[in-house]
Amino acid sequence: MAASAAAAASSLFPVPSPSGDAKSDKLGRGSASLAGLKSKSASSGALQVKANAQAPPKINGTSVGYAAPAEVVKHGADGPSQPPPRTFINTLPDWSVLLAAITTIFLAAEKQFTMLDWKPKRPDMLIDPFGLGRIVQDGFVFRQNFSIRSYEIGADRSASIETVMNHLQETALNHVKTAGLLGDGFGSTPEMSKRNLIWVVTRMQVLVDRYPTWGDVVQVDTWVTGSGKNGMRRDWLIRDCKNGEILTRASSVWVMMNKLTRRLSKIPEEVRSEIEPYFLNSDPVVPEDSRKLLKLDDNSADHIRKGLTVLSPSESPRWNDLDVNQHVNNVKYINWILESAPLAILESHELSSMTLEYRRECGKDSVLQSLTAVSGNGIGTIGSAGGTVECQHLLRLEEGAEIVRGRTEWRPKDRNSFGGGGTPGHIPAGNA
Repeated sequence: MAASAAAAASSLFPVPSPSGDAKSDKLGRGSASLAGLKSKSASSGALQVKANAQAPPKINGTSVGYAAPAEVVKHGADGPSQPPPRTFINTLPDWSVLLAAITTIFLAAEKQFTMLDWKPKRPDMLIDPFGLGRIVQDGFVFRQNFSIRSYEIGADRSASIETVMNHLQETALNHVKTAGLLGDGFGSTPEMSKRNLIWVVTRMQVLVDRYPTWGDVVQVDTWVTGSGKNGMRRDWLIRDCKNGEILTRASSVWVMMNKLTRRLSKIPEEVRSEIEPYFLNSDPVVPEDSRKLLKLDDNSADHIRKGLTVLSPSESPRWNDLDVNQHVNNVKYINWILESAPLAILESHELSSMTLEYRRECGKDSVLQSLTAVSGNGIGTIGSAGGTVECQHLLRLEEGAEIVRGRTEWRPKDRNSFGGGGTPGHIPAGNA
């Protein structure tokens, strides 16, 4: 293309040179490598030829040129060169440059994407994408938030003890899941699943300073540590997300049981190697209550609920009361224990502390009896302001085998729970 332009210019304006026609002919047949070619007259220097270095097009193997516009060739004496007129062809963008820019952007984005490391580097970055909580404090503490729902509160607008216990259990399971230790069992690790082992609770202590209300958001922290040779202790702290106030403290001891034989088992070394890296060396968040739990019978109990399987099927473990390990959930036992608590206590007091000892499990066909004995400073003052009440509990099979022993302490409810005073347990008409 450049050679064709040079040939056309030479045919219109002969350029004198020492070699005469031979050199002129050579320029007319120049190759495409003559980029920025300038030819000057040896005598006058009045002629200047500019050509763009582009390969001449070919048709059937023959180079084809075209005549350059007259404006391309200017005499140096006439002044500076004028740009060519704007036409449709020379105003089109340089698509090759645009394509190269787009390609560069995509290559850079792809490089950045492949360089991203989606695996968290720090334990406090182990955040579950579905909001199931996260691991904090160097990988030892699991934290999860809960919003108190309307169906989790009672007549006094506060969450029930069952709600609190369900939050404890949920965080324990999500802790195992988020740490990557969840096997095919209910809280079992992969090595536990291989050996048909499950966790069962043997002792639980709970201290409730204040119950959250509807709409409150609570933060639950939980962690584990060793307990003796074949046990594990799990602790919890429940705080109010608004002000960080501690609402509930709980501590529990767990052991392993064979899911098939239903017998307790030692912790295998393979399982110990799985869980020990997550043990936090700390004291129990609830000091151990060393007081002995009493064994109740028909004579020592003040209130007995028995034979309730006919009147209330919920008193007998049903299929829906069992978890995936065919084991009655420990929260179910608490509901059954409180079935024999006097109604006067339930209406005027709230549970402030609880200590439970789980002695054996029950199956879905078991028939249970709940026994309660009232004692403590509040005896005879139930329903009066300032009186505290202590109760002893026993949950047993109908034939007498003990399931759970327990002790609960109760404090008077806040009479302003409904925002205007009134009788505890009674909803004001304006709020009905």
